[in-house]
Amino acid sequence: MKRLAGSFGLLLALLLALLCCAACQKKEETLSLLVWEGYADPSFVHAFEQAHHCKVVATYMGSSDELVAKLRGGSAANYDVISPSSDVAASIAHTGLAAPLDISKLPAYAQLSAKLRDMPLVKFDGKVFGVPFMWGPNPLLYDTSAFAAAPASWAALWDPSLKGKVSAWDDLSTVYMAAQVLGYDQPDPSQLYNLSDAQLDAVKKKLIELKPNIRKLWSTGGELTNLFQNHEIVIAMGWPLMTNDLRKLHFPIAETIPKENTTGWIDHLMITAASSHKELAQAFLAYMIEAETQKQITDVTHYTPANPTAAQLMTDDEKRGLHLDNPDAYMQHIYFWQDVPRRAKYNEIWNEVKAAQ
Repeated sequence: MKRLAGSFGLLLALLLALLCCAACQKKEETLSLLVWEGYADPSFVHAFEQAHHCKVVATYMGSSDELVAKLRGGSAANYDVISPSSDVAASIAHTGLAAPLDISKLPAYAQLSAKLRDMPLVKFDGKVFGVPFMWGPNPLLYDTSAFAAAPASWAALWDPSLKGKVSAWDDLSTVYMAAQVLGYDQPDPSQLYNLSDAQLDAVKKKLIELKPNIRKLWSTGGELTNLFQNHEIVIAMGWPLMTNDLRKLHFPIAETIPKENTTGWIDHLMITAASSHKELAQAFLAYMIEAETQKQITDVTHYTPANPTAAQLMTDDEKRGLHLDNPDAYMQHIYFWQDVPRRAKYNEIWNEVKAAQ
């Protein structure tokens, strides 16, 4: 009888263990991201997965328009967390595509740059729909073996000697850049986002003139990195992420902000209204704006963190490299993306440029 009782006890213990294991497996959630490249690197995401017993799966987007199209195209429920930039963050908040945040569950929120945090971009109807996360410019990237000095102007892209050696971003930022070359950002840089029909026609003409120099349009950071690495191009508008990646590969890359200045972005993290994992998503946002995590993200992307206390974890060289020694002065060279009221018209112009022979 004792042996039977012992066997029954062992079976019961095994059954309980199996049930517990099944329950644990059932509890593991998957958090789906639709974000810019570099924002789901295992170097910092893995710690969150371990702490919350979940899996983080990321899809990378190539443009703000791609993000909005996916959210409005019926696939919003496929994503929990998104990283809209300052050109579309407001419209996402205002049109019910994002869920309001509980700021009390974001301990590091008060540490975020007041200048970024207090912008009205993700605030609507008395609620906050997102947190500033990273910010930076769209600099001019160039192969230092092909240039004796940094190009002084965006107009360098049109140099006839660079035929077939230029890449352009398949994004409205290329429209803004051409408008800068034409001087439409003077005296008011916000005009870049409110161009008239006549100005857009001139921009289209200018960009069509650039086409002989374009080797290929790029839509992801990896594409541009490969174009440089394979020596297919020597110059392009890019992101600090690509500069950082190419330097890690020991490629002779450099970046500059030309005399016209450049456009840039303030990326936010938001939770989709259709998310079925809002509590886990809120915890993810809290983790991603902590100083320690922000430092790890800058190591991957070389973007400037929205949480300036991350600088306390950096060397003096790292602070200078990210312009955290004087961020206000650096921001003066960046025309941060704004909402484009006639975005459909801008996209029409850009598509006509791409289709032109």
